[in-house]
Amino acid sequence: MTTMSAGRRQGTRRITFLVALAVFAQESTWNFYESQVPPLLKEHLTSAAVVGLLMGMDNLLGIFIQPWIGNRSDRTRTSWGRRMPYLVVGMPVAAALFAVIPHTAATLPLLIAVMFSYALVANTFKPIAEALVPDFIGPERRSRANAVVKIASSVTAIVAALLSIFLVDHHLNLAFAIPSVIMLISVVVLASTVRDSRSPAYRAVLAESREARDTERKDPRVRDTFVEILKDTDRSRLLILVAILLFGSAWASSRTLMTPYGMEALDVSRGAAGGLTLPSGIAFILAAYPAAVLAERYGRLRVMAGGMSVFAAAMVLGTIVQTPTGTVVALCLAAAGATCFLVNAVVVLWNLAPSVRVFGTYAGLYTVAWAGGGFLGPAVVGGMVDVTGWSLMLLDIAVVATSAIVVVVRIIALQHRTTGLALAP
Repeated sequence: MTTMSAGRRQGTRRITFLVALAVFAQESTWNFYESQVPPLLKEHLTSAAVVGLLMGMDNLLGIFIQPWIGNRSDRTRTSWGRRMPYLVVGMPVAAALFAVIPHTAATLPLLIAVMFSYALVANTFKPIAEALVPDFIGPERRSRANAVVKIASSVTAIVAALLSIFLVDHHLNLAFAIPSVIMLISVVVLASTVRDSRSPAYRAVLAESREARDTERKDPRVRDTFVEILKDTDRSRLLILVAILLFGSAWASSRTLMTPYGMEALDVSRGAAGGLTLPSGIAFILAAYPAAVLAERYGRLRVMAGGMSVFAAAMVLGTIVQTPTGTVVALCLAAAGATCFLVNAVVVLWNLAPSVRVFGTYAGLYTVAWAGGGFLGPAVVGGMVDVTGWSLMLLDIAVVATSAIVVVVRIIALQHRTTGLALAP
């Protein structure tokens, strides 16, 4: 029994590392794309609005593509599994398109065409790798696995910053090539080590598919899944998507609007304002795994609500102690609190799924809700700032975060009413 448990733990660690590697490779290109493509566009465009519109193209594509591709992978049956075919095809193509971007910078239409192509291809496998977590790992250990994945994703911001510092000014083509090479190496490792046809979820899917054929039921599509969530009398899944949208709004606002906040409210330079969030990135990495362990012990929903409360309280603290140092401390506390939500929210959604057949679809729905928050949050908080002024921006963010807390508390009440326990699924 002990040997079997050790084997399961080793298998869990192995697949967690491999998924983290895949996410690290993907996010390395995305982070560098977000930081270094805008300057390429500005060589041709003077309008910041147009640059922002073009840079938001990937998020818009993701809203439509990611739920569809997640559902498509759920319905795929091959000897290699249902996820790996998309990763093995998509990642090399995306890597090649990403490496080509700086070579097309001299011609705006060509640059935009390559940007669109990269965003289109990269969005087709973005939720696929993360869906391997519930495929291979049981509900009780998914938070820890997702914590490692989030850490890998966070580290890519540091990688992008280092590439920008050391290579961009003098070796731009090489700077774009390195993340592409990382992606190619990761897909080779994945292709040679992972067969998700052997995952517990895939075996369960085959069994469910046989049963579905016997009863003439088809695999659910995206629309079927979303309608089923909307019609369910237990509102937990719908409410968790709403909470993801709301907290995604608060989190995105705390990152996107921090540079103008530092310049307007703290009276620091643009460069200093841009660096206010760097220490909080380290705080996020340090807090990720403990947030997963706490969730397994005390319940995911409780830990999410507690972490969001820390986030909101930190925003209030930053409003009270309105200095650069006070803001950095507040952002570090806020990032540690936000980790409790970011590590556990998608796990709660996976664990609420009625079937292993929809894990990929649920991963896509999570991404859409989070991206929706990233799109709406800065606009909503920006509108609040227009009314209240920059000095109260952190308080405005706290208000948005509090609305997410209310939703999660409501989910806890629903779960308590259903199961008699106020614990996360």
